[in-house]
Amino acid sequence: MACFALLKKASLVGAFFMLGVQAGAAWAFCPAPSGLSTAKVQRVVDGDTVRLSDGRSVRLLGLNSPELGRQGRSAEPFAEAARKRLQALVDASRGRVQLQPGEQGKDHYGRTLAHAYDLQGRNLEAQLLGEGLGYWVAVAPNLALVKCHQAAERAARDARLGVWQRPVIQSPKQIKQGGFTLIQGRVEWVERNRGGVWLEMGDGLVLHVAPRMMPSFDASALQALEGRTIEARGWVVDRAKRGGLREGQARWLLALTAQGMLQVLP
Repeated sequence: MACFALLKKASLVGAFFMLGVQAGAAWAFCPAPSGLSTAKVQRVVDGDTVRLSDGRSVRLLGLNSPELGRQGRSAEPFAEAARKRLQALVDASRGRVQLQPGEQGKDHYGRTLAHAYDLQGRNLEAQLLGEGLGYWVAVAPNLALVKCHQAAERAARDARLGVWQRPVIQSPKQIKQGGFTLIQGRVEWVERNRGGVWLEMGDGLVLHVAPRMMPSFDASALQALEGRTIEARGWVVDRAKRGGLREGQARWLLALTAQGMLQVLP
């Protein structure tokens, strides 16, 4: 695993891929339930999305891969490596995957939400997470594989594989644009109202647990976070661009979508 430290750029896909095959084998352990439907993959779109031959787009649950370059924006490190690795896993499964639909079956883009397995029953998201080719995410109520996905990411993080070689973990004041991010900071105060729970981080950032997400959180534990240092992950939105920013409110909002998306640090 020490040779991963030699990879200075995400463009060195070949060397990374060969070592990733070995790392992935160790994390193909999320057990596949019986009776899954099988589908043919027409195209791998990116590291966490595939298009099926029946026309459905499937967003893999539990995984957020780096973004490919689009609309004038450069690709994020390891984005192409993640896409190629997922393509290789699909090819090794004869172009077919088994799907375990999420409890919530569609996202707001109309994509099918599902966990994907190869024909041998190995979970594709766990393999990518275990190789550092994406970040673990969870959006309630789709929490079926939380524990094994967290374990796969933890192994990659401890070994500094892929995205964890030089992880981009921001403080609240470093946030300059929306999108998926990991942040670390101190909770200045906690407020609960009809709109949910709000963790004010200062420097223009607030974390939000919406009322519909509260059943997957421990409300008393959230209240006890005041003054604690935390790491959180999720999709940041710029409230100023959405026209929803009122005087005195934080510009940046990160919606917490499951308990595990927030960790208390020592």
